[in-house]
Amino acid sequence: MELRSLRYFVAVAEELHFGRAATRLHMSQPPLSRAIKQLETEVGATLLDRAPSGVTLTAVGTVLLDEARELLGRAERMRERVAAAAGATVLTVGILGDSTDTAVIRLAEAFRRRHPHVEIRVRETDLTDPLCGLHAGLVDVALTRGPFDGTGLTVSELRADPVGALLRSDDPLARRRSLRLADLSGRRWFVFPAGTDPAWQAYWNGGELREGPVVRAVQECRQAVVWNGTVGMMPLNHEPGEGLTVVPLLDMAPSRVVVAWNGGDTNPLIRSFVRIATDAYRG
Repeated sequence: MELRSLRYFVAVAEELHFGRAATRLHMSQPPLSRAIKQLETEVGATLLDRAPSGVTLTAVGTVLLDEARELLGRAERMRERVAAAAGATVLTVGILGDSTDTAVIRLAEAFRRRHPHVEIRVRETDLTDPLCGLHAGLVDVALTRGPFDGTGLTVSELRADPVGALLRSDDPLARRRSLRLADLSGRRWFVFPAGTDPAWQAYWNGGELREGPVVRAVQECRQAVVWNGTVGMMPLNHEPGEGLTVVPLLDMAPSRVVVAWNGGDTNPLIRSFVRIATDAYRG
């Protein structure tokens, strides 16, 4: 019985849905289904009752879930202790934008409790590098927002933030309860420098080519609106700043807060960081 099979089973048992579990595991559904069937063969019992609406645990599955969680936890602790003994006691974390996010504070506190002897080095980057130096090897793991070029990376979503149009408070559209992108047609937007990740640029420009002042940092975005009356986007849970307001955009997908790391990196501290981050952002 392999640890990988147990991880697959725990994901399905917790999600109670093969599709959601496959998404969580960053794999397709057919091999996940085959792995669970193989595990049932090894155990000699049915672990999940399958139905079109989802799955439920059998009595045997409930027992295995408890045991699998304990075993996987022990395996993770073993890897962490071995890594610490080998000197892997530094983790460099890239953070995009506002590191005062309350979830980041919860993550820092929880990680410090779990790994009191690990030194965290933080590299905070501006809006021109959504991967915070991950592709360049400057960080081990990045707390950032999508979308971006994820080639060679593993990406796990932590939260989805609704976004709105950032406007001056005296802008006629600022009095609206909500907007659509069509309402902003013809307006100048703040834009990022040439060479910025195309997927990232396209998202924050509402899927269109825009013209306007070039910005690199969050504060520059605010100032571009204050001084030039340009338009941009901002998560609704961010403070817009004095003289500014954010109006919800009904036809914009939420901004995904994610944790990303190089897919081939086997550093157990990264796995622990991702697990703790998931709990911190859901809490």
